[in-house]
Amino acid sequence: MIRSSPSIIFIFVTLLVATQTVGNFVKVAEGGKISIPDELDDVIDDEEDEEWKNWGKKKPSKKEFDPPKLDLSNMEFSEIQSEMMKRHTGPSFGFVKLRLGGANRRTPDMVSEIAMKWSKVMKTGSIDVKFMGVDISTIMFTMDKGQDIMELIEFVLSQSEAYEVKIGDQVHRRPGDPPLEEVMEKIRSHKENANGDGTSSQVVDQLANPKDEL
Repeated sequence: MIRSSPSIIFIFVTLLVATQTVGNFVKVAEGGKISIPDELDDVIDDEEDEEWKNWGKKKPSKKEFDPPKLDLSNMEFSEIQSEMMKRHTGPSFGFVKLRLGGANRRTPDMVSEIAMKWSKVMKTGSIDVKFMGVDISTIMFTMDKGQDIMELIEFVLSQSEAYEVKIGDQVHRRPGDPPLEEVMEKIRSHKENANGDGTSSQVVDQLANPKDEL
C-alpha cells in the first residue's frame, strides 16, 4: 500500500479551495452585470437641466421704454411736437448753431473744445451724447436714446456759445430770440450800410450777441 505524501495532500487541498473561490467570484461578477438592450426607442430621458431646455430659445429683451398715452385734444402744436420728441426712443442727431458774434475770432480748435466740454458735462448727467465740431459756427450731436432729447436741448440752450438747436425740421431757440436767418440778414444789411463811425459794428455785435445771453 502506497502512502500519500503530506506535501501532495496539502497541494491538492490548496488547489481545491482555489478552484471554489474563483468559481464564486465569477458568479458574483456575472450577477453584477447590467443588461442594456439594443433597442432604445422606448427609453425617455427626463433628466434634462434648465440650460438644455432653454437652448435655442430667444433671450427675453430688456424692458422697453413705454411712455404714457398722449391726449392731443387740448394741446398746442408746439406742445405736441415736444411730447412726440420725448417719446422718440431710437437714435437721434442734430446740429447746434453757435453765436455769430464770435465767429470771426473762433477757430476750429475752439469749436472742438466746446464740443468736448459739452460731451463731458452731459456724460456726468448720465446722458450719452457725442458733440462734434463741423465748422466754426456749427456743432453736430448724436445720441442713442432719443427720450433724453429734451434734456439735451435744455442743456445746450443754457450754454453761452449756443444760439439754436436744429433737429430735423424743428428748431429750438431761447424765448424771444429771432430766427438765425433773420439775424444774419440784419447783420449783412448793417455791414452794407456802415457809415464809418463804428455804429454799424456795435449794432452787429448786439444782433449777434443779444442781452439775454446766458
